[in-house]
Amino acid sequence: MTATPARASQTAAAPHHPLLQRLFTRDYPAVMGVLNVTPDSFSDGGRFVAPDQALAQARRMIAEGADILDIGAESTRPYGSQPISAEVELQRLHDVLPAVVAMGAPVSIDTMKASVAAWALGQGAVMANDVWGLQRDPDMARVIAERGAPVVVMHNRDAADPAIDIIADMQTFFARSLDIAARAGIPAAHIVLDPGIGFGKTPEQSMTVLARLDDLDRFGLPLLVGASRKRFIATVTPSEPDQRLGGSIAAHLLAAQRGAKIIRAHDVAETVQALRVASAIESRR
Repeated sequence: MTATPARASQTAAAPHHPLLQRLFTRDYPAVMGVLNVTPDSFSDGGRFVAPDQALAQARRMIAEGADILDIGAESTRPYGSQPISAEVELQRLHDVLPAVVAMGAPVSIDTMKASVAAWALGQGAVMANDVWGLQRDPDMARVIAERGAPVVVMHNRDAADPAIDIIADMQTFFARSLDIAARAGIPAAHIVLDPGIGFGKTPEQSMTVLARLDDLDRFGLPLLVGASRKRFIATVTPSEPDQRLGGSIAAHLLAAQRGAKIIRAHDVAETVQALRVASAIESRR
């Protein structure tokens, strides 16, 4: 899907990491399939905890057109998630992540712990996805820099505050994350920004962020958007997480129009179809 080019920025001067270059070769965004090997994910808690179920889901998403698979073993849902140790997180990943890597699709590790990221990257994962934007684990930036891996830097807050300017808060957060990355030696060309839909935001703020994605053009970096099954959809049309496909696709198509380069989704086949059809229609203009 063709989008208005981002404004020029010194941070965008260098070519993207080779993985990102491959993901960004089309006129529509790459699709990142979500694989939660957790018992308490908000969207599919417990469905893919068993390794055989997780591997079957990974194969399914690859067949449906996922460009990269994002594997997480700790729920980070804003309400009711239980923190776990690195040991438990690694135990959940042990029989899944290396086997998914062996399937041949690029794998991202969704973790906020540097030790887990280091293990996963050592097992063949090619990207790290940090929901705390390098600001929670002080060792995360060093691990990413040493491995030379691309990283998704997500905006987050400990709690939503409806009184704040969420766009200004996000810009301040990202400026801090990029400073941490630069000091650790992570090239700007290895960084993807994620506005963190549903994380530390009211539903109204999440929709504001989606409507104003181009306010992040100032950073000159590619964006990942994951609105899949998020709670804000239910504030517009009451629904359970597995009933939010239509809202997810609507949000992701708008994100693509506003320049998102990666869409993170649970429903891979439907998302790929929507993005491809929208791109084909746009090409006829």
